[in-house]
Amino acid sequence: MKIKYLGTGSAAGFPAQFCNCQYCKSAKALGGKNIRTRSQALIDDKLLIDYPSDSYMHFVEQNVDLPHIHALLITHTHQDHLYLEDLGLRSLGFSLDIDGELCVYGNDAVLRKYNAMYGAGDHLKGKLVCKELTEFVPVDIEGYEVTPLLANHDKNEKCFIYLVKKDDTTLLYGNDTGFFPESTWEHLRGKKLQMVSLDCSYIKYKEGTNHMGIPDVLEVKKRLYELQCADDATKFIVTHFSHIGQWLHEEIVEAVTPHHITVAYDGLEVAYK
Repeated sequence: MKIKYLGTGSAAGFPAQFCNCQYCKSAKALGGKNIRTRSQALIDDKLLIDYPSDSYMHFVEQNVDLPHIHALLITHTHQDHLYLEDLGLRSLGFSLDIDGELCVYGNDAVLRKYNAMYGAGDHLKGKLVCKELTEFVPVDIEGYEVTPLLANHDKNEKCFIYLVKKDDTTLLYGNDTGFFPESTWEHLRGKKLQMVSLDCSYIKYKEGTNHMGIPDVLEVKKRLYELQCADDATKFIVTHFSHIGQWLHEEIVEAVTPHHITVAYDGLEVAYK
């Protein structure tokens, strides 16, 4: 299994669009791995996770084969994870020679938002569809066993993180979330994870109730070991960084390397074989 991080920033990006703090100015000046677009990931070039407004740039700059992707997993409806307006461009008049149907999977709020925007017409029939997922109920998507788990995020919405399994490899994709709810921990108990991708929006600061920082990530890693979900062969990656957390890429790397954690950046690919 391979995960590619198309974007690794939080809602405002890093540097943030309207921010004049020293961290945003430094990130812009340094460039490279310090420039973080809104979070999005791609598993094995088949399963796309989230659809921010930066998806078009990812499509162009990172050679994402969007016309041939048929499954999109949405974590929640915040606009940096679901820019639904762009998905309507899959209709005739905007796109030609369309390859099958793109299915958007998500929670009840995703389905409501989809129906409010596209449910009245038939211009997307056979091109775009939305299906609601139920927490802790696995479904087969493009040959992967995908299980939505509950996140600890927006209290007004049932936000998801995802378990994605293919053959003997299981990935836990864990953002946006704080420290997991107990129901999610119970579902994870004893499940062997080969790859774990975690929210680290607050970077050097502990948060835990809506997002995570490095102190929270280390607590999650410890709990996963205790539940026999992870061991020293498990690959841990952190992503979804905000300028509020202050550190730049190399500072984050320095902080987490002793804990055997990889720091994602836009374009990073991590594979488990």
